Amino acid sequence: MPAYPNDSSAEIAASLGALEAGTAVSGVAKALLEIFTRGDIEPGTRLPPERQLASTLGVGRSAVREALAALEILGIVNVRPGSGTYLRGSASELLPQTLSWGLMLDEPKTRELIDVRGALEIYAARLAATRMSDEGLNSLGDRVTEMRASLDNLDRFVEADLQFHLELARSTDNTVLLDLLQSIRSLLRVWVDRAVQDPSEALAAIEEHAAVHAAIATRDPDAAASAMALHMNTAARRLAGALE
Repeated sequence: MPAYPNDSSAEIAASLGALEAGTAVSGVAKALLEIFTRGDIEPGTRLPPERQLASTLGVGRSAVREALAALEILGIVNVRPGSGTYLRGSASELLPQTLSWGLMLDEPKTRELIDVRGALEIYAARLAATRMSDEGLNSLGDRVTEMRASLDNLDRFVEADLQFHLELARSTDNTVLLDLLQSIRSLLRVWVDRAVQDPSEALAAIEEHAAVHAAIATRDPDAAASAMALHMNTAARRLAGALE
């Protein structure tokens, strides 16, 4: 019999204590990870509702919601609309993930991750200038077209943005670089989704992506790297704004 059966929200909540002031989202996530990795909660266990977690931890429900969203991206919990949030893996499966991906939960390291992402994207653009096929170049242009057509739907816009960068990364023929960029993008997804908040920001991002596409089309690695560097600078500012 597991220590926390699926309907044991009260017991899980009792394992938590009030957080120190100012810890907010990262504090909630770390508190949950601490009890998840002890090994006495069975996979599939339903967690307490947001309201109960917020009350126990002494934080707002928005902080709990954002922490759970981050943990879902990391593959630690599964959020089922209308049903609740459930623990996905056992302690042995969760511990390596929390050690590897836990840097997302720390704001300074998230900012450092944004810097790393920028450097890798610039390198990917440089490689793509000489390695991307004509078919890939056309597909990259299609992603820009999709972005232009999605100004009235920012969720669709963000997805087209994601596909642009994945298309570019795939064209490098470097699987390590592709895997790194995909992992970093997943870690930053919570913030990337919030970085573009209005059509004016979306329009600026579209022009940046179009410039990257045009530079790669010239087959000039320096031009492609420069265009991506400009995009990464402004993208980093938008992400920093989302963090704040």
